[in-house]
Amino acid sequence: MYSEWTSLTESIQCPGAPSRSVLRQYPMGVGREVSVITVKHLTQNLGLTATPASPSFLLEERDVDWSMEVICHGLTLPLSDHDTLRDCVNVYCEWLSALCSLPKVSVPRPVLEDPNLYCRKMIKHLYNLFVPRHGDPPDITHKQAVLCHRVLRTLQTVAQTSANMTYETWETLLLFLLSINDTLLSPPTIKDDIGDQLCERVLSVLFEIWLLACHKCYPTPPLWKTFQEVCRRWRHRPALVDQWNRANFALAARVLKFMYGPAYADLKLPEEDANLVPANMENSTLAQTWYRMLRIMGDPVELAKAAVISDTHPFIEWSGTQESVVEPCQHPCLGVLPQAFLKAMRGISGLVDAFLGFPMELDSLISPRHGLSLPPPPPTQHSETPPPPRERRGSTGAKGNSPNLRVTVISGGISPHPYPSGKSSMVAGRPRCNSILHLFGSWLFEAALLGVSLPPTPTTRDRVQRHDSVTRRPSAVLADRRMTETQDLPEDVKLEKFELGRAEALGALCRIFCSKKTGEDILPVYLARFYIAIQQGLRVSGGPASPEAIASILLNSEDFFRLDLDGVQILLPDVVNAIEAVLAVEKEPMFKSGAPVSALRSASINILLSILSVPMHLGNLNIRELLPSVSGSLISVRAPTFLHLKPRLINTLTTALQYETDPNNTEMLLGGLMTCVQEAAAYETLPRNRDISGFDIHVSSIHSDPPSIHSSEMGSLKEEDLESPHGSMSLDLASIDTASTLFVKATYLVCHRLITAWKGDLNVSLAALELLCGLARLHFPEQDLLECKRAVRWLCDYIVYQCSRPPPAHSRDLHSSIVAAYRCLSLWLLHYPTLLHDRDSLNIVLEVVELGISGSKSRTKLSGPVVMKQDKDLKPVSMRVRDAAEAVLSLVFNQVGYFPSPCGSESLSSLLDEESLVKQGNVYADGDGPVDHSEAVQFFRYFVLDNSIILALLEEPLGNDQDPHPTVTMLLRGPFGRLAWTMQLRPLPRHKSGLKTHVFNPGRPLPISDLGVHFDYKPKYFPESADRIPLCKADKAIPSLDSLIASDPKLQQSHAKLEKILASQMAMEKQLDEKSQSVQREYPNPETECRAPSVVQEFQTARLFLSHFNLLSLESLKVKICSAGHNMSIRQRKNTGYWNKMQWPVPPLCALNSKESSFVTDLEQLDCMGDRTFDTIHVFYVRSGQKSIKDILTNVNSFTNQLLHASDTVHFMSPSNVPVEIVPQESNRTVGRDFLEFLYSLGSPVNVHTHAGWTGHINTAWRVREKLGDFSGSEEKKTHGGMLYNGEDQVLYWADAVSEIACVIPSRKPKLPHVPHQASAEISQVLKQGSSTERSRAQSLDTDSQSSGFSETETQGSNRKGAKLRTEALITTKVLVAWIENFQDVYTLPIGDMVSMCSTGLEPLGFFQSPQMWEKLTTVICIHPLQTGLYRVHLQGNIGKSLVTPLVDGMVVSRCALGALVRQTALNIGHRRWLEADNCYQPHVRRRLKIQEMVQKYCLKMDTPEFLSHLFCSTP
Repeated sequence: MYSEWTSLTESIQCPGAPSRSVLRQYPMGVGREVSVITVKHLTQNLGLTATPASPSFLLEERDVDWSMEVICHGLTLPLSDHDTLRDCVNVYCEWLSALCSLPKVSVPRPVLEDPNLYCRKMIKHLYNLFVPRHGDPPDITHKQAVLCHRVLRTLQTVAQTSANMTYETWETLLLFLLSINDTLLSPPTIKDDIGDQLCERVLSVLFEIWLLACHKCYPTPPLWKTFQEVCRRWRHRPALVDQWNRANFALAARVLKFMYGPAYADLKLPEEDANLVPANMENSTLAQTWYRMLRIMGDPVELAKAAVISDTHPFIEWSGTQESVVEPCQHPCLGVLPQAFLKAMRGISGLVDAFLGFPMELDSLISPRHGLSLPPPPPTQHSETPPPPRERRGSTGAKGNSPNLRVTVISGGISPHPYPSGKSSMVAGRPRCNSILHLFGSWLFEAALLGVSLPPTPTTRDRVQRHDSVTRRPSAVLADRRMTETQDLPEDVKLEKFELGRAEALGALCRIFCSKKTGEDILPVYLARFYIAIQQGLRVSGGPASPEAIASILLNSEDFFRLDLDGVQILLPDVVNAIEAVLAVEKEPMFKSGAPVSALRSASINILLSILSVPMHLGNLNIRELLPSVSGSLISVRAPTFLHLKPRLINTLTTALQYETDPNNTEMLLGGLMTCVQEAAAYETLPRNRDISGFDIHVSSIHSDPPSIHSSEMGSLKEEDLESPHGSMSLDLASIDTASTLFVKATYLVCHRLITAWKGDLNVSLAALELLCGLARLHFPEQDLLECKRAVRWLCDYIVYQCSRPPPAHSRDLHSSIVAAYRCLSLWLLHYPTLLHDRDSLNIVLEVVELGISGSKSRTKLSGPVVMKQDKDLKPVSMRVRDAAEAVLSLVFNQVGYFPSPCGSESLSSLLDEESLVKQGNVYADGDGPVDHSEAVQFFRYFVLDNSIILALLEEPLGNDQDPHPTVTMLLRGPFGRLAWTMQLRPLPRHKSGLKTHVFNPGRPLPISDLGVHFDYKPKYFPESADRIPLCKADKAIPSLDSLIASDPKLQQSHAKLEKILASQMAMEKQLDEKSQSVQREYPNPETECRAPSVVQEFQTARLFLSHFNLLSLESLKVKICSAGHNMSIRQRKNTGYWNKMQWPVPPLCALNSKESSFVTDLEQLDCMGDRTFDTIHVFYVRSGQKSIKDILTNVNSFTNQLLHASDTVHFMSPSNVPVEIVPQESNRTVGRDFLEFLYSLGSPVNVHTHAGWTGHINTAWRVREKLGDFSGSEEKKTHGGMLYNGEDQVLYWADAVSEIACVIPSRKPKLPHVPHQASAEISQVLKQGSSTERSRAQSLDTDSQSSGFSETETQGSNRKGAKLRTEALITTKVLVAWIENFQDVYTLPIGDMVSMCSTGLEPLGFFQSPQMWEKLTTVICIHPLQTGLYRVHLQGNIGKSLVTPLVDGMVVSRCALGALVRQTALNIGHRRWLEADNCYQPHVRRRLKIQEMVQKYCLKMDTPEFLSHLFCSTP
């Protein structure tokens, strides 16, 4: 930079005459005596003592000149004349104030008249003060240091405050500072000498005044050149590196502000450095000064080369004074070079981070000043710790990792201390990687390859051979010489001691390349050197591996495989080796480094998650060698193809799960394990004739010729390179685990760890249960049912263990884990119904269900007694646990083995309602006309069973039906949905009803005239001997009728009337008998002949049904009345208003009043309450650079008529895991086919007007209705970019028996068609706020009033007495999926505007206007397609208390598994929010509470006679 300029180094090393006095020509005693007397007299008017200051008596220039000659000689006196030295310093310090605006009174008049001239002389004379006095003890030397401090402080003040300093004065001042620094610092360091004591101070003053001079009087190039040359002589002083870093950061902070804006990279400088750079320095001056200061110390990597640092005259002179032959590099003071090298690399690394936009605390980068230097660490206690990764700006919640740790040098060692947790985003406007590498690349690459002997490439080998032929010196001799020189170095300066600085350089390089933007190109030469440095850092040739380098690379390279770095896959084998060394061990890594084990494992896990999909994706492609294989690597085994790495990755993943103890790391590993199994299952379902990668891979950029230093162009991969020498693809696939094998391994490992090690950690337990839920949804042709049975048993054991924990351990979190376990158990039973065919599995499941509902098992031991249900005290662990157990029991009876129903997976309930049944029956006169729901309800009779089931009975008249049997049609609405049944009362089974069991009527038989002999006799009821038995007193105990009549006249009158009536009746009957006998009648008499009754057309089938099902028993009609109204009849309670003062005590069977006007509305609200959890995914397509929601929405609205080629057939996995092919007729110019394929993998298209499930909006959900118009729009919608599924006409839908999810692609502001449904607003209000009145939990479960005996916290959280049904936390959960073309856009997404496009009709009032509401309930899943065909996942927003799996922030997944993983993550997010929300009940509990509310509103309050009368007489 300054090659053409003259250096002033000689002038500062030999000050010469300007600093010499004429008194030196006299004998020493004469000069000393003159100086002592003269200076003592001069100090009398300075005012430093009790005497006030007075004007100087030196009035002439010659007087001043003579006095200055005396003072100049006085400054050269030995330290024994300390008083004289002090007086000389005091005089000059006072006189230097002449340059200030307010000079001191004691300054002579000639000095005031020409201050610059005299001050230049004084500054030159002061050089004598700083000349070391050898041989003095440390305490005397300290006195000299104090005087030097006074001079430096005065010069600083003058330079800062003076406004009239000329250029010559500034140059003299700067040369003086350079001269004293060179005099003090260039010799080898001696402990406690003057140079050691003043080192920090003189350097800080030099750098501070130099920066000030750059503002006031910019130094000339010769001065800069001199500064650079002398700095190289001081590099054995660590304080120089500290001041260099200090100046660089102060300048860089200002440079970044004017280059990239005031908000860019806010470097938090220490308070004392805030004003180090003048505030009003011009930008051009700042830039020039910063760049020159950056290069002022030369190549900082030379700090690791003791021979170069010691190649100065003072060191050579020292080596010549030794008795034996000693090299200059063997001086003991050079033992601090490893520290200095580390500080230099850390400073450069900090500058790199500043340019990348990472916020930093510079106190940890700049060592303490003001004499607090860092002593070299003892060799026996050398603590080596690699630098940690830099923190990034922003927050992703989504990640949840343990806090990153920063490593700081602290007096003799390196120890970690916490740094703000969480990974942040880099600044979007940061410079390109090439620009940063132009600045720092040469230093960083050289430091990263420090001590590495690279094997010669063909080009370098030829160059060496030509050189050897000229010099006649073989290269082996040169190598031996270099090795000998290295071996001659002292232990403190050998290359092994510089591994910390090398690790810092590697970390900085990793962060530079990991900051690559989407679409940014990096020069091939930089990529080549970087890959070589990383490979050599992971495996050092010719010696043992470097733990610091490996740890630094792992901690700072999490994004290696998440970016489109050309050819980065070539490093995959070495990275896998390093990851195995960290994760595949139980406690400490195979290599010993000072990095925190948890942080190191976390970084390794993040890298592992980014490469899990690579082997199966790239398949049998060969892995090229970057450099020839060398010995000494950590693990020297290299896989020939990418597919060979798959077993190692799976083994590392499973081994890490066994040994991992950190919860966050464990959750990430569980997500990776689920991804592996999902991708393996997806790959096996692909067509066999399809390549295993299945994607268009940029082979030329991934597997091209490895970049090298001597080649700047990337080669291309030939077809023959794609063939593996180890066999065909099928052979390689046979050597790795199949999907079913991975399924078995994952299930066994997770279940075993769940029941043994993870059961005490809620977050890990939830992640493990989520993984098991995902495994349950996978299906394989050959499934190991034994493993499934074992998984179900382990789940049941987990539930039993958690329920049986002591009361103090019970909490809401514990019960949440139990609820999640019940949900997981439901999925396993649902997807593997054959498990219930096994008696043992069935018994275990039912026992666990019984435990959840009642709180205990009927049989605690195999040989113990059985406790019947009626003998048990119902004390469930909590109501939430009981609800979950009830859901499992309902699933076992209703869905296991029967899902999906004939209606499809969109509905667990029957699609029939009152309208459809009435139209299909015979009760409606106008069968073809429309029927209103309110009209159809009037044909039904409504009853309630057990306060939880509504029966709607239709007593349908059959008319001319060919099957004349009593028929009742029933709609059964319960907590678990709506069912429709038709029942007939049949004398015979249906298969026997058609048989003729009798012939036609044969007619009446003819009478027989011969009746035989007729005997008249009077029957006797007692034997004849009874009349002869005399009566006893007992027989006379009952008085006769005559005796009673005789004693009572009234009885006589009554008896007489009765006799008259009897006599009249007897006479009339006798007359009629005689008359009938006299009349001759035909035989048989038609009036008395028996005839078959006519067929009955009307039945009270509702009564028959209730009676036959034993629902009309007296017990079922009784009401339990409290003591306050115990003595009152039902009628009295009605008349006194008793029922108005308390809630109606509902009997097991009661009738509802369907005549109420609001009954139909409440019934529709109940039908529109889903019986499963429901979630919504809103998908956005974000093109590069888009920040406006308007532009984002229009991406899916643009169309083109460009036809696709036949090769553009889209393959994707449907939600049912069936491979599907789509041949699109037209293509969208803004969205790619991979985006459309991703949409179809989320769910199947459904029409919202005919769909019976959740549709993403409450206005169209859970009802089947006629289309109100043509919502298909124009012909453009036939070829769309996703806008067809905006919710207006269609959505994408997926469901199982537990959950349902709708996928909506917003294309404009929500504008749904008008829905003529009177209950829409009410339904939304009910789902958002629950009931308008407080409802008691006792209405739902009569065990709620019983104490559970467990945690008081859980009792309060789950007790539903007096609590409204609040479901906002569940309903308003927002899961947004953003398809990002440019990954940098994830930090500028208009999330607030995007959320406003995601209305479901269930948001509370003011939800979209309050960021505090939607921010805590919104999660954004960003998907960025890579050029390799893989997809990078980024999660941001509030995910919850911990990680939600299977997708983890930073994971890279394949195309075939992307949709399933996103859908499963969205389901898990919704389930986690539901578990964390207070009073957020399960769907069947919400339906039950709604039924209870309807019962209180519409129940007919009748006693038993009134109910029976209503049953017999009332008609619908």
